[in-house]
Amino acid sequence: MRSTDKTQEAARVMSICNACRYCEGHCAVFQAMEFRLEFNSDTVDYLSNLCHNCGACYHNCQYAPPHEFALNVPAAMAELRQENYGVYAWPGFMGKLFANNGLWVSILSIVVITLFIAGTAILSGADFFAQHDNGFYGVISHNVLAGTFGAVGLFILIALTASVTKFWRTMRLPSPLELDYPRVFQGMKDALTLKYLDGGNGQGCSYPDETPSMARRWYHQMTFWGFMLCFAATSSGTIMHYGFDLPAPYGYLSLPKLFGISGGIGLIVGPIGLLHLKAKADPAPKGKSNKGMDVSFLFLLLMTSITGLGLMLVKETALVGVVLSLHLGVVMTLFLSMPYGKFIHGFYRLVALMVFAVEKNDHKALVGVDVDKNAA
Repeated sequence: MRSTDKTQEAARVMSICNACRYCEGHCAVFQAMEFRLEFNSDTVDYLSNLCHNCGACYHNCQYAPPHEFALNVPAAMAELRQENYGVYAWPGFMGKLFANNGLWVSILSIVVITLFIAGTAILSGADFFAQHDNGFYGVISHNVLAGTFGAVGLFILIALTASVTKFWRTMRLPSPLELDYPRVFQGMKDALTLKYLDGGNGQGCSYPDETPSMARRWYHQMTFWGFMLCFAATSSGTIMHYGFDLPAPYGYLSLPKLFGISGGIGLIVGPIGLLHLKAKADPAPKGKSNKGMDVSFLFLLLMTSITGLGLMLVKETALVGVVLSLHLGVVMTLFLSMPYGKFIHGFYRLVALMVFAVEKNDHKALVGVDVDKNAA
């Protein structure tokens, strides 16, 4: 069982909070904390992924700085989640690479992949700087796009599955066939509705300052559902192409376009709103987590939407090749970052909320119980 500065700090903070319990009604972190008398690395990993960094506990804490205890639950949990990206990632070096240099790795990846795609298209004989009757498929064929992203998607699926499986085992969950599904569905509901972004009082996060606001919850919902609508656009296009022999390009009133446009708008408004709140936020509760990692996923989602909507607008012009290469570079970088940052954290949080639903129902701890004793 690992012991790092971040796990030790989280355990220290939780031990003091467990003696105080002033914040017990704020969120799932403090309710799960009360089932425990001591805290090891598995336990604090679990609690850190229950934390939504709403800031309410920090602004209500009598032991926050400048008190000598210097309690800062949101910062301790944020820094530990940052460590989790490398601990549970597969392969591990990729998690550390993105965790330490998230934004710069993303920008460099976009530039390299964009230039590679453009160069390959030009060298393969495609009329790169011309208008095409069949839109961007005149630059890169459907089969090449499907094959390339299919191969990358398979790697991402393997990496996501390996990371979630490792976290699942750490959380001491049984086989998926043996789960208590009423509790599982409760955890899923809490995750999808962002229940714990209400600040514990239904008024919202103390974010970006100590005044409660629902803005962060709304922007998160727009980002999530915008992403899901874009996924629906891709899925419906795939079904139409292979299932009904209706190849792209599609009209503006088709399902892929309707899903894609509405999702694209969500992925512009949501990330811009969240980036704006991050820029204004009180730095104390945020901790010393890597700022590049905090913003890289939002940046990639925003750029995916902007370049995707831009591609739709220029598909019948000579700019289609340039914009297509940039869009594919952004999307490929987004895919590659998924198992190593904020995207995979969504799965960790979902698993943690499922565990909490079980613990709350059974009134006893599941994660971190007797781990040290069993290891001995």
